[in-house]
Amino acid sequence: MKIILVFVATLDGKLTKWGDPVVKKWTSREDKDYFRKTISNSKLVVMGSNTFNAGPVKPSDKRIILVMTRHTSDYTEKKVPGKIEFSDDTPNQIVDRFRREGYEIMTVVGGPKIATAFLKEQLVDELWLTIEPKIFGTGDLLVSQELLDIELKMISCEKMNEQGTLITKFIIVKKP
Repeated sequence: MKIILVFVATLDGKLTKWGDPVVKKWTSREDKDYFRKTISNSKLVVMGSNTFNAGPVKPSDKRIILVMTRHTSDYTEKKVPGKIEFSDDTPNQIVDRFRREGYEIMTVVGGPKIATAFLKEQLVDELWLTIEPKIFGTGDLLVSQELLDIELKMISCEKMNEQGTLITKFIIVKKP
């Protein structure tokens, strides 16, 4: 199964503006469109609870959304069987489950906790990163407080607007 991290960041590497988890407040229209299209085309989306709570996340017959949270009981009423699920499983357990179920691609979105968890376990095959031409100085980074040594190779880069929003795609170079 191919695992793709999909994120947006500023030029100074911030995923949030001053810690506010609602990313759509500052991203470009082009990134919002790209993100919606990416999610719409994904059969399996794994996200963190902050991303889910920033919503709206609508159930669809075309995909399953798995929300990673330590507090699954808080979401009992929001569960839609086979469409929106909540789990406190580890990234490895989640990947194993969906690999057994025959999924070919997993799209992972969210914030630093989910990115760090999947990168730390070396589960990621590709990183799709929108770079917005902004600098916030303070905010959350893609990876939080982990010693990682990950090499990437760019496979594409597309300028999306006059301001300079870039959609970049990288392969994670696997080490033997």
